[in-house]
Amino acid sequence: MKNKQLIAIIAAAIIGGLVAVVGYSALIDDQEKSIITQVKEPVSVVNLKAGIDSSTDFTFAAEKTVNAVVNVKTESVIEYSNPIYEFFYGDRYKGYSEPQVGIGSGVIITADGYIVTNNHVIENSQKVTVTLNDKREFEAKVVGSDHSTDLALLKIENENLPFITFGNSDALRIGEWVLAVGNPFNISSTVTAGIVSAKGRSMAIIDDDHRIESFIQTDASVNRGNSGGALVNLKGEMIGINTAIVSPTGGNVGISFAIPSSIVQKVVRDLIEFGAVQRAIMGVQIQDITAELAREKKIELQDGVYVAEVNDNSAAKDAGIETGDIITHINDVPVKSPSELQELVGRHRPGDKISVLIKRNDKTKQIEVTLRNLQGDTSVVKAGTYETILGAKVVNLNDQEKQKLGIKYGVKVTELQEGKLKSEGVRPGFVITQVNNKPVYSVEELGEIFNSIKGGVYIEGVYQRGVYAYYAFGL
Repeated sequence: MKNKQLIAIIAAAIIGGLVAVVGYSALIDDQEKSIITQVKEPVSVVNLKAGIDSSTDFTFAAEKTVNAVVNVKTESVIEYSNPIYEFFYGDRYKGYSEPQVGIGSGVIITADGYIVTNNHVIENSQKVTVTLNDKREFEAKVVGSDHSTDLALLKIENENLPFITFGNSDALRIGEWVLAVGNPFNISSTVTAGIVSAKGRSMAIIDDDHRIESFIQTDASVNRGNSGGALVNLKGEMIGINTAIVSPTGGNVGISFAIPSSIVQKVVRDLIEFGAVQRAIMGVQIQDITAELAREKKIELQDGVYVAEVNDNSAAKDAGIETGDIITHINDVPVKSPSELQELVGRHRPGDKISVLIKRNDKTKQIEVTLRNLQGDTSVVKAGTYETILGAKVVNLNDQEKQKLGIKYGVKVTELQEGKLKSEGVRPGFVITQVNNKPVYSVEELGEIFNSIKGGVYIEGVYQRGVYAYYAFGL
């Protein structure tokens, strides 16, 4: 009997142990399943890394663009002279000259050899040499340049060249990956990566009253020699021309600026078709709506730009735009800063009609404006054009003339008829460099300056032998 009880107890113990083991195993299994379930989402997130890597693979864009970015070398001669010393002491103070070499980058945009670069890369150069990525060299012709956008167009004679297509700079988003392709420090074929840090930046880099600055800001590494190179998206499309950096040392610190492709395309079309950029303006003085201005003018709307002044005989005035209006849209595109407005208007030619949405006295109004050129009409401006101003025929200077005189801007008086300039003693050959302390880059700008003057005129300039002269009179 005792043996039977002992056997029963042992059997019960064994069964209980088995149940415990099975139960514990089940519990552990459930816990493991729970742990696996918990890490499934992190694992799936980690798996997304492959997708991120593929979207930041720069090899396609680099391979597609690197051969279409060229090295641009410029050669010029700077002449130094002191006309006062020469007058008193003779030929030993006649002056001397020094050769100067500059470097930059350029972007081939057509298979037959059109190349975009910065105006400041080739300005005042007497010879421009382009070196391709395969080491071939070509002497380039300057088709045209535009100081107010800091762009220039070159041409080399060849066929079937690699080129970069234009992308849509309007579609760029802040945070998007971009590549800067160029020749920093004369090191060819360099590609760096970064993101779009901001859009619509105006840094007053271009010294021109009619400058168009709406830069793309990036943190891609850009250094000296990158000027004129390409800013491209990951499709290998050009969405900008690298132009400037902000740096206390002259080296890269992660802030660089590029001219958006929307502006580049317009300038290129104009230079190819006309040899000169067709500058369209509304004729308004505009400013940012700051908190201070909003308080002063009792403005509730923060978006848009404030019209501080409407020029007389301007497109804006004739269309009905008034001082105090707030421009919120151009052709249904929102406008948040003066630089954005200038870019949107700068894409057009004189004679084009644009739709301007304004807010006035808390009411919105749609106004159609027919844009004009700097002379106040809609005619086409040809390269090398001339005007007659105050009885004087004036023409644009070429780069060689600027180089010889050691100046960066000015227009030349070629003929004089009865008028104010002749009566004040101006002679043919005089180069007008400034009027009322405003630099004169073209005859178009000279006409615009004189149209805006009310009262006295102060003209600075230089004659062909380097003798400076100044004239002051009233209108």
